Amino acid sequence: MSLPVTAQHAAAGGPADETASTTGADPTPHAAWLPPEVFRPLGTRRVLVHGAGLLVDTVFAEVVRACAGHGGRVDRSAAGPSSAAAPEHGAAPPRPEGEPAAGPVDLVLALRGPHPLPPAVPPGAAAAPAGDDGPLGDEGFLSTRVDGVTVVLADAPAGLLYGLFHLVRLGEAAFTGDRPARAHRPALRRRMLDHWDNVAVHPDMGQVERGYAGGSIFWHDGGPNGDRDRLRAYGRLLAATGVNAISVNNVNVHATEARLLTDRLDDVADLADLLRPYGIRVHLSVTFAAPVVLGGLPTADPLDDRVRDWWDETTRRVYARIPDFGGYLVKADSEGQPGPATYGRDHADGANLLAGALARHGGVVHWRAFVYDHRRDWRDRSIDRARAAYDHFAPLDGRFADNVVLQVKYGPVDFQPREPVSPVIAAMPATRLAVELQVTQEYTGQQWHACYLAPLWSEVLDFRPWGPPERTVADVLAGVPGPEPRRDGDLVAVANVGDDRFWCGHPLAQANLYAFGRLAWDPYLDPAAVLDEWIDLTFPAPTVGDPALVRETLHAVLDDSWRTYERYTAPLGVGFMVDPDGHYGPGVDGYEYSRWGTYHYADRDGVGVDRTRATGTGFTGQYPPPWSQVYESPERCPDELLLFFHHVPYGHVLHSGVTVIQHIYDTHFAGVEQVGAMRDRWGRLAGVVDQGVHDRVAERLDEQLRCAIEWRDQINTYFFRKSGVPDARGRRIY
Repeated sequence: MSLPVTAQHAAAGGPADETASTTGADPTPHAAWLPPEVFRPLGTRRVLVHGAGLLVDTVFAEVVRACAGHGGRVDRSAAGPSSAAAPEHGAAPPRPEGEPAAGPVDLVLALRGPHPLPPAVPPGAAAAPAGDDGPLGDEGFLSTRVDGVTVVLADAPAGLLYGLFHLVRLGEAAFTGDRPARAHRPALRRRMLDHWDNVAVHPDMGQVERGYAGGSIFWHDGGPNGDRDRLRAYGRLLAATGVNAISVNNVNVHATEARLLTDRLDDVADLADLLRPYGIRVHLSVTFAAPVVLGGLPTADPLDDRVRDWWDETTRRVYARIPDFGGYLVKADSEGQPGPATYGRDHADGANLLAGALARHGGVVHWRAFVYDHRRDWRDRSIDRARAAYDHFAPLDGRFADNVVLQVKYGPVDFQPREPVSPVIAAMPATRLAVELQVTQEYTGQQWHACYLAPLWSEVLDFRPWGPPERTVADVLAGVPGPEPRRDGDLVAVANVGDDRFWCGHPLAQANLYAFGRLAWDPYLDPAAVLDEWIDLTFPAPTVGDPALVRETLHAVLDDSWRTYERYTAPLGVGFMVDPDGHYGPGVDGYEYSRWGTYHYADRDGVGVDRTRATGTGFTGQYPPPWSQVYESPERCPDELLLFFHHVPYGHVLHSGVTVIQHIYDTHFAGVEQVGAMRDRWGRLAGVVDQGVHDRVAERLDEQLRCAIEWRDQINTYFFRKSGVPDARGRRIY
């Protein structure tokens, strides 16, 4: 949702955001999950890098840096022409193809293919894993350890880069014992972050729309940010998680940002040059009205030949300047953004126009399904914003070009802490889909609150749209065969990064950025295991006073933090009880009489939105069985979604055995207690972890507790006054 965010925390009664930058990036950004210490296991070894290409050069440079810092040695043998620079400290000059390394090696990172593997690869190490002899693809790699030598093999340079960071995650375990051969491939082809960054500071939205970590790392006050080292560091961090695509400007494309497509294209090309060594392709948000606002045409009608020619020629120029350009991201006919509806055309017409211009260059268009009427009459209960994406797009299934990716928010409304999974995912088997998540914590505490979102995302990815035992959302995106043609999809998220020292404002919010990349690579990963990876990398054992205490504390703070946030905010899936001025802090009736279509309909008798087919908006009918029946019935509907689908009396008894009103009281008191416990647990790490990290997190937890208390007291007081029902436990409600 697009609303002004200037001074958002102050407007909502929260803290001013001192992480906001007015002079550019902090010169010493936090190392996040790639501190030098995590390269020690690799950097103490004798390493051979074999292969050529820009990304192999990146691998070689990473190993050189590690060996220079930790006393190891690296050799390189060429498998063709290389763009590698002169040898650095700790590196030997590249050896001709076939010439053995100087002495034994502990690790080989090698491209396989038409050129022979170096003799340092032990016999049998190149054999395919049992039962998996398929190609590794452009990004896959094979890892094994045989006869005391760790081996990573890839068919393409990107695979070797991802294999290197796989070893970094494994740490010393990568060099211990024998490891059977295993093939690693990304489950999803495109793993993308959307940055809602403005080139020029917007009077309402600022430099970064929904940004809670300072200014943009790409742009500053109308031009490029200029901190090239930080951009390289960002590319490196993303590559270590598996992210391979980013969009560098806001989906709400304003006048300055529109020109990135034409006369400001060099700025985009510079970003692409900086990120290319890390396997990251740059995408661009464009306005559908570009032929009018940039090309001087009288129309942007997608069926007009002049419009088609303009997009073809403009796109040709983009690829002439950026040959590996990823494609376009479009928000159309939504929240005031122009689109094909202006000309009586539909979204397939609009998306296919851009897809045609991109197809010959190998690009894609991500077309957002976030389309709804944002000028609702709150008096009319028959119109339901949750229905909008399905109503607009499901009838168009099968009409989108193959290089159109329909980008669907994970829930039907807008990134709430609790929503059902969007029915669009099941409704469009003939369309390539991307599921859109939100790493930036617009509705989950804005990086002032510790809220680890990977459990939420995993619930979405594990959801089975057609019921058990059918495929999961992750299966759909990964192209697991089903009754319809296989169409693999993407995972996309709105980024949470700014030029704050800790990248994300809250040091613990880095875990969300890391987890997104890892789940995009493998959507079947366990969120707790991903958190363990992040802890091991961000707080390496040799750098903290008590590694066991650090791990225990971070799990205690983060494991249940999303559900804790849910407990002290809007209850039972009803959503949108936030302050409308900035989406931070409580505003129970803030949206209730607004035009945005996000209502809870609380009255003296009950609360919730009737979305049933029998008596409500009919939204439940957008789901296939069994969910259409489950959500239709208040008796079968999961408790956590009850108020999303039903208007029920305060005395309605949940599956948990308590009434709705008592659940509201209980969870809000419990949520505050849990935040207090989180703060106390973190306090035990004073003197154990880096002081700067400790102080920033402690400050944020203080604010989280203050805000949670405000949520508790406003929500409980509101519903006590509405219902007249006292708390069964006699706790203080105002």
